[in-house]
Order: sequence, then C-alpha cells, then structure tokens
Amino acid sequence: MDDYPNHDAVGLAALVRAGQVTPAELLEAARDRLARVNPRLNAVVREVDPPSGAPDGPLAGVPFLLKDLHQDLAGIPTSGGSRSMAAVPAAETSTVVQRWLDAGLVVFGKTNTPEFGAKGITEPDLFGPARNPWNTDHTPGGSSGGAAAAVAAGVVPCAGASDGGGSIRIPASACGLFGLKPSRGLIPSGPARAEGLGGTATDGVISRSVRDTAAMLDVLTGPSPLSPYLAASPPAPFADEVGREPGRLRVALCTSSSINPTPHPEAVAAARAAADLLAELGHDVVELTTQPFDDAALAKDFLTSWFVSCAHTMAECRAASGAGESAFELDTRTMAALGRATSPVDLVRAIERRHEHTRRLAEFHESHDLLLTPTTATPPPRIGAFTIPAPIRAAQRALLTAGAAGLLRHTPIVDRLISENLSWVPYTQLANLTGRPAMSVPLHWTADGLPIGAQFIGRLGADGTLLRLAAQLERARPWADRRPPLR
Repeated sequence: MDDYPNHDAVGLAALVRAGQVTPAELLEAARDRLARVNPRLNAVVREVDPPSGAPDGPLAGVPFLLKDLHQDLAGIPTSGGSRSMAAVPAAETSTVVQRWLDAGLVVFGKTNTPEFGAKGITEPDLFGPARNPWNTDHTPGGSSGGAAAAVAAGVVPCAGASDGGGSIRIPASACGLFGLKPSRGLIPSGPARAEGLGGTATDGVISRSVRDTAAMLDVLTGPSPLSPYLAASPPAPFADEVGREPGRLRVALCTSSSINPTPHPEAVAAARAAADLLAELGHDVVELTTQPFDDAALAKDFLTSWFVSCAHTMAECRAASGAGESAFELDTRTMAALGRATSPVDLVRAIERRHEHTRRLAEFHESHDLLLTPTTATPPPRIGAFTIPAPIRAAQRALLTAGAAGLLRHTPIVDRLISENLSWVPYTQLANLTGRPAMSVPLHWTADGLPIGAQFIGRLGADGTLLRLAAQLERARPWADRRPPLR
C-alpha cells in the first residue's frame, strides 16, 4: 500500500477489478496518507463515512474527496467555507455527487475552500488557510485549493473541484496538476441549485493524469431533467480522446494583460516553454502582443456579476441558517454590499456584454485553434499575501456599519479587492464568461521549485481537442512522477 500514491484513479480502479486490492484497503491507504499530511496542509476540512455497500461502477473503490462548495452529500453540511452554513446539513445530494457515487467512487471527505469560492486563494476564516505541498508557506490557489493540495500530496489521485472564474485551473497551476474547465452545459447542476453564476461556473476535477480527467468527464457529462438546455453529446467517450493525435494545431501565444501589465517572468517562461514544446511537436505557434479581446472590460463585467452573486448567496445563507452579519467574512460582506449597490441596469449590461466577449473570442478562433497564456500571472503567492491592512479593514467596517455601500466604490477598498482577486489571475475569467473549455497543463517549475501552469482556451465544444493535446504534452513532458517534497 506504500505504492498507493503512484497510481491514478483509472489505475486504481483496474487493480480493484482485477482483485489485486480491495476498496477497503484503498480507503485505509487514503486515510493513512491524509493523517500524515493534512496537519501540515489543512486540505481536508471534514471527514465523512462513505456510503455503505460495495461500490460499483467504472471507478469502483477509488477514494475521492468533494469540494466543500455546492458539492452536497445529503445529511452532511456543505459550509462553502462560511461559518453561516457550517452546521446546516444538506437536504439532498447534488447531481454531480450522485454521478460520482454511481461511478463507484468512495467519498470520505470534503476539501477546504475560500468563503463561497470568492477568491483565487484558499484562506477562509472558518478553517484557516490550505497550504501548498510544494512549499507550505505558499497558497495552493483557489477556490479548489484544498482539492489541489490533497491531490498533489497523494491523498487521492483526483478530487472534486469547480470553476467559476478559474477555480480548477488556478489551483492546478499552483500545485503542478492537470485541470480542465469543461464547455458550458456539458456537466449539469442541480437538483437544489441552477447553473452556477448564470452559466459561468461548472463542476469538474483536478487530477494528476489526463486520462483521469477524461474518465471523470465521461462520468459527469450529460443533461439531467433539470438542465436548462440540451448540451450536444460528444461523438465518442472522452476517455477515447486520450492517445489520439490532436493533429497540427494553430496556437496563438499571448502573455500580455491590462489587469497585470507586468506578469512575473516565471509566468511568461511557463507559457513560452509550452509554446516551444508545441513547436517541437509540429504545431504552428504565433505570438500576439495584445489579447484578442478587451480584458479590462471583461474583468469589470466579471466582477459586477460576481459581487451581485455574492449578495444573493449571502442572503440565501442567512435565510437557510438564520445567521447574522458576523457569520460572514468582512471581505464577503464588502463584496455583497457592492453587489447590492449595483443597479439592475448595470447588472444586465454586464451580462449582455458577455456576448461581445464571446464574439471577439469566436472571431479569434476562426484563424486559431487555441489561445495559449500563462495560467496565472505570478507563481503561487505566500500565505497571507492578500491580507487587507488593518486601516483599510477598519474603513470597511465603518462604511458597512453606516450602510454607505455606495461610497465603497470610491475608496481604495474596491481597488484592493480587484487586485486581490484578479491581479495574479487575470487570464482565467475569459473562459468562464464565454463558456469555452480551458485547461491548465503543468509544464514549468520556478527556480524555487514552485509549479506554474500554461493555459489553453479552445472553441466551444473543443474539450476533446484539449484532452488530445494534453495527453500529447503529457507523453512529451511527463509530470505525474514529479512530486512535492512533502512526505
């Protein structure tokens, strides 16, 4: 069982089918690994007893972790990283969680996430910060930071994640893992909630191997009776895409960002390393000096919708739990106040402008198969790097207490929130607002030994193309055996 961390989920399921190991033995190995590393990582915030009975399905017996945000297991609280919901049991099991259970996955815990998934770091007041296995002084990213830390540390081969603004790709980049945000509509939400963030958010996984992500897509893909629209079914199982040649792709590299005009040299190096490898593999790569869309306008539209969504989520949680204002983090209360101060016209305008961003990206894809960027603009920041100074926090409290939410827009507080949320992750929101598939591939490590990924964004429905390319890159520059120093 010491060999447990060396297998991906597909490999472990094969061992179970062959009778070489039992689900109980795998669960014991996962829990043993968790006991050894979690005190240093704070990746898993709640352990649960797996459902009784022998697991059955294509991934039967494989240990698995849920993200503690929207991935509900009936009778178990889903805190969303918030004190307000930490003791409220979920009334029913989420659609995606039920599909994981039906596939035979053995769920035994839930992973750390920032309050309501609202940040690209995982440092909730409720549970404390999750830490990066490559260097525990640094963040594993967010919002699926606990999931990524657990996978990188060998607790599970892959884990449940979700992505509303980069929350699969950011932690995958920070932890040296593979993360794919699927096309809009492939994976259903429900039954308790509609599609997340008006269609910008989706569930998925973070994994060590491309074939694990492909297998998980096959488990999750397909409409439910509650789906808002019928997504096109893929022509073949996603697992079949792994190993197929991607063909000669036309890829545009762009490292510029108006949100962060000076990305870290290591971020630029990560994207250029991917571009060089693509050229070696026979793909056509060109470099763009500016993004093929207005990323400053997109960021504003993204945050407008995000703040309003935060206000809605906070109101729902107060209604469900009876919690008062003090049950929510100060930053959450600030974002919610900004959301409540947003006019309906401004919200509708931000939503309608998504079509403009989608059109610009579609025009780009007429002549290029993929857009290549760094996944993040910097290596993983240190824990506490985005802690707001005491004077600004005092100003936040004063304005919130006075009910002067409108004035917040004219203070440095908003600039600080934008910087905290987007300055190190300016590249990922595009795929969410446009509904396009995007992935982070681990091909680069900094001189200090921290991972930083390369992001690829494809056309709507190009999930198979991304998987084929990812598998080709994985064969050319294997990463699964590259493990963090944490033991």
